[in-house]
Amino acid sequence: MPKKQPKNKKFNPALGVILLGILILVAAAVLFVTQQQPTPAPTPAAQADIPYPEIPRVTLADSKAALEQRTAIFVDVRSLDSYTISHIRGAISVPINEIGTRTAELPADQWIITYCT
Repeated sequence: MPKKQPKNKKFNPALGVILLGILILVAAAVLFVTQQQPTPAPTPAAQADIPYPEIPRVTLADSKAALEQRTAIFVDVRSLDSYTISHIRGAISVPINEIGTRTAELPADQWIITYCT
C-alpha cells in the first residue's frame, strides 16, 4: 500500500492580516466600553464612615481659593513638630489637644479652616 503524502498547508498572509485586524478591533472595543463607564457615586455607607458628618467639609478648590484670596484662616491641628516641618503658608499652629483652651486666639468673625494632613 502506497504511503499517503501529507498535504502541504501554506499559510495565507492575507488571512493572518484579517485575523490580526479583527483582534485589534475587539481589543479596542473592549477598552472603549470599559473607559466609558462613569465612576459610581459614593454610597451612603461610604459617606457614613466620615467622622463627625455634621461638620461641614471644605473642598480642595474652595480651600485653595480661600488661601489665594486670604478669606480664611488656616489652622494646623497637627503637632508642633509636624507644623515646623511643613505647613500651609500663613497657617496658625494649634495642636488638636490644645484647641479647647486656645479658641479665644482665633477670630470669631472669620472663616476658619482646620487641617491635619
